[in-house]
Amino acid sequence: MADPLTPPIRRIVWPAATRIIASRHPPIDLYERVSPDPAIRDALIAAEMLTNPRLRDEVGEIGLVAAEDRVSGPGATWVMASFTHLNPQGSRFSNGKWGVYYAAEDRATAIAETIHHFGRYASDAGDGPRYEDMRVLVGRIDASLHDLAAVPTEAGAAVLDPEDYTAGQSLAARLKAADSNGVHYPSVRRPGGRCVGAFRPRVVGLPIQAGHLTYHWDGERVRRYFDYGTDDWVDLA
Repeated sequence: MADPLTPPIRRIVWPAATRIIASRHPPIDLYERVSPDPAIRDALIAAEMLTNPRLRDEVGEIGLVAAEDRVSGPGATWVMASFTHLNPQGSRFSNGKWGVYYAAEDRATAIAETIHHFGRYASDAGDGPRYEDMRVLVGRIDASLHDLAAVPTEAGAAVLDPEDYTAGQSLAARLKAADSNGVHYPSVRRPGGRCVGAFRPRVVGLPIQAGHLTYHWDGERVRRYFDYGTDDWVDLA
């Protein structure tokens, strides 16, 4: 399937881009405390990984991230882990060989996107009713990204296919090879929502934790989630 034309570049500025991840993934201490100086940071990571097998597992494949693109300090875990701990099954803009940091412009869109993916994972695993605690992260996005929202519908439809990620992965590979920062695109799971997929850590501002949710999988679908901020269950249509 042919790629659509290369999307135009647009500056995206979101003061509170939202990303939601499973709470079971704890912060990686080395990313949080290591020096912001690139030379010191890389030497410390290399030294500690030589002697600490557990740390090697926590840090992930650090070599996948160019030294100039790495970030550190409070909140860096949530960015770096997206690029050093890969999903072998891939995603909309990755075939499983590179990482992407996904975030939405607002919380409602982030919830819609992650509920879909969590539900599909639970269904594929044949899970019975269960709960999953989620962590809400908020950080600034201010970057020049390839804008899929500006691509004509007929050209971009394959890239935004609800289930088939082949075209999106092909386009992402081509854009990454041209040193793209990432993509901005319409949410597939929430009409009117907008998302970004960053191809390098430095594109993303370091996020902070901004809340907790619990998704309830009833054995067939996610029908509700609990918001600890309002102390209430939210039913889904």
